[in-house]
Amino acid sequence: MFFPTAGIAAPLWLPPLAGFVLAFFCSMVGISGAFLLLPFQMSVLGYVSPSVSATNLVFNLVAIPGGVWRFAKEGRMDWALARVIAAGTLPGLFIGWWLRLYWLADPKTFKLFVGLVLAWLAMRLYRELFFRRKQTVDAPPSGDSPHGAIFLIALGIGVIGGAYGIGGGSLMMPVLVAVFGLSVHRTAGAALFGTFVTSVVGVLLYQFLPSPTGTSAGPDWPLGLLFGAGGLAGMYLGARTQKHVPQRTLKTGLALVLTGLATGYVIQFFR
Repeated sequence: MFFPTAGIAAPLWLPPLAGFVLAFFCSMVGISGAFLLLPFQMSVLGYVSPSVSATNLVFNLVAIPGGVWRFAKEGRMDWALARVIAAGTLPGLFIGWWLRLYWLADPKTFKLFVGLVLAWLAMRLYRELFFRRKQTVDAPPSGDSPHGAIFLIALGIGVIGGAYGIGGGSLMMPVLVAVFGLSVHRTAGAALFGTFVTSVVGVLLYQFLPSPTGTSAGPDWPLGLLFGAGGLAGMYLGARTQKHVPQRTLKTGLALVLTGLATGYVIQFFR
């Protein structure tokens, strides 16, 4: 199938399969999987135009509700924390959008940016795995949560998320677990909800605000919806399976994947 906005051709079954696999495993640690979907689109599909970020956000719009609904149904959703994450990342989205279009439009520069973001995520995960506190805790009542500090961190993460095309909220998960010592089971749903809310605004920015390059920065909707269709099923099943899978095993594998991807993109930039 040919996707005109992306300017690529891909088998019809490949986007849903990729979306399902990434969403299933990543949703268990409160991440949508969009941060891995981006290098998949760039390296495997050859999709490197600025609209790739917006297409990633469409994946979030379709995929995340399945996971959020499952976490809420099981009583593992901290709605107060979810609101703080969304409120912090939203203002940074516009700055991230501007950076993506005006400074990171060159694919070579963007690959370096991708590599740095992936490296940052890997370091956060390694810190949680090997230097974590002795015990993580469930998110405390809203009055006792460090919501002020989380809001400020979310504000900075929103800039990265807006440029990278992942909504921003999912970048919060390593911080919530490694820095604030909150439980993965308790905060995964909140991080996903924050990603969903900011992705809505991010898609609108890319779709309707002008691009300085003269090329479309809006998403490839058919491609994004195909990714999202697989992601919806993967997100729901991942959220449902989360409590039965050792989180340390999943995070170790995820950290290793991030390290490999980050190294690859940085090497490509300097070559």
